[in-house]
Amino acid sequence: MLVDGTWFKSSHSSNEPDSDCVEVAGAFDVVHVRDSKDVHRRSVSVSHRTWSAFVRFASER
Repeated sequence: MLVDGTWFKSSHSSNEPDSDCVEVAGAFDVVHVRDSKDVHRRSVSVSHRTWSAFVRFASER
């Protein structure tokens, strides 16, 4: 369940209306991840720990 329903895109993402990107939203116990091309599709939920590990991994690339 989303805390406030606010989805965020990366600051590296284009602000063009047709740009596609992963979006994330934080909740109390998980991070929700979805594809901006299909916002009505169900999101994937991962733990905060898993999300943090992914962000660390991706930022090292």
